[in-house]
Amino acid sequence: MTKNLYIRWSFFIGGMMLLALGIALTIRGKLLGIAPWDVLHVGLFQNFGLTIGMWSIGSGLLIVIGTALYSKRWPLIGTWLNMILVGVFTDMWLWLLPVVSHPVVQTICFISGVGVMGFGVGMYIASNIGAGPRDSLMLILIEKTGWTVKRVRTLLEIVVAIIGWLLGGPVGIGTIIIALTLGYIVHFTLNISRNWIAKLTDDTL
Repeated sequence: MTKNLYIRWSFFIGGMMLLALGIALTIRGKLLGIAPWDVLHVGLFQNFGLTIGMWSIGSGLLIVIGTALYSKRWPLIGTWLNMILVGVFTDMWLWLLPVVSHPVVQTICFISGVGVMGFGVGMYIASNIGAGPRDSLMLILIEKTGWTVKRVRTLLEIVVAIIGWLLGGPVGIGTIIIALTLGYIVHFTLNISRNWIAKLTDDTL
């Protein structure tokens, strides 16, 4: 049991690191635009300082508090860790990755970032340790409106991207690409990660 839990936590932390690396890579390739929530975080960073990771944590904290008040349930530890680690790891990767200016290099950073981001999300979801703050918000909006996951997620990300764009965040064709393709990548990587976890936990019995 202890080894199985260790494996799940490894996938959770590893997924957070990969998700943050993907975010950092797309930000380095921002010529094409970045993910809707990151548009907001970059816009806030450009206007008010701090760091992109800290704004990610701050917006996540507001969402966690709001969803907790609505549901009258305190979030699980995985949700808190998701909120904190994605922000911390994003700042870490942005510090490590050099700023690039060449359009070809930025395009490579963006494309690889989307793939890495999708794999990271699949890994942390497969661990079943806890949902992220934005996932929890989406579920509450689905419950409140009765709309489909696709509709709620799309409208939520459009609103967030518009606010970020008004703050000067980089919106472009890449923002649309991420919105349209990330779910498919996560669907694929989630199955792979679940199979890996199942195999590893079976091997440790």
